Amino acid sequence: MTYLNRNTILQTILALLAGFGLGLAYSWFLSPVTYVDATPALLRADFKDQYRTVIAASYAANQDLARAQARLSLLGDADPVAELSAQAQRMLAEGEPFEKVRPLAQLATDLQQGFVSEPFTSTPIPSFNTPDSPQNTPTATNVLKVDEGEITFTPLPTILFEQTALTPLAQDTLTPRPTFTPTPGPGTPFALASQETICDPGMSKLMQFIFMDSRRDQVPGVEIVVTWNEGEDRFFTGFKPELGNGYADFVMEADAVYNIRIVTGGAFVPDISPPVCTDPNGVEYPGAILLTFQQP
Repeated sequence: MTYLNRNTILQTILALLAGFGLGLAYSWFLSPVTYVDATPALLRADFKDQYRTVIAASYAANQDLARAQARLSLLGDADPVAELSAQAQRMLAEGEPFEKVRPLAQLATDLQQGFVSEPFTSTPIPSFNTPDSPQNTPTATNVLKVDEGEITFTPLPTILFEQTALTPLAQDTLTPRPTFTPTPGPGTPFALASQETICDPGMSKLMQFIFMDSRRDQVPGVEIVVTWNEGEDRFFTGFKPELGNGYADFVMEADAVYNIRIVTGGAFVPDISPPVCTDPNGVEYPGAILLTFQQP
């Protein structure tokens, strides 16, 4: 290769590098890209999480499910309910308090069932009756009369008021309204209603939980503590709304023994272990357990 050819190639490479550098400088400093009227679907994953958190907090305040659904649609998620549930589980795994995670779980639950499960009710302002101010009562007074050097006091005649008895007005008979039957609140303890063994190879070693209130409606947000010799795990119901608002599960180890404690009410179920099941070929395998809790 001659000196002239090498010089031409070197000049070409330097020209390309100079053009590339000038293009970067122009695009970064002189005329950078500016986004105008961009949609939330273009946000980064962490910014989308913040966007969902704000939507859930707004929904917790105004209970407007249609508006929350419209705002979530701007993110372009294929399954908004699954994204909310996944974000809530990530936040719990990172140690976020449940009070911060609860709006996300509640919004996912309400979107799944299609209505507001905890309607917002405003507190009525009490009215006060102000008594009428007392009226002045006329009193008799004396009049000073001067008659040619003689001073006399002439009393005024006493004014008598004749009072007429009031006739009571006929009142309409009010139809009694139905009384409100109180339902157990969030702090009402749960009791173990049933314990079932499930022999399904696809659900091997799975501990399932279902929590219901006194009306047999599933209850989200119940904290469950599972302990065993090697450790402890905490989780909540309602993060898998496709399986139920009061559903939660836990994967067991074959030879471990578990103790279950329900934080709400302090219910305790000891000595839970995977049951032994047998398939049609006579082979044994660890089965699953379904624990159902209900408020009285």
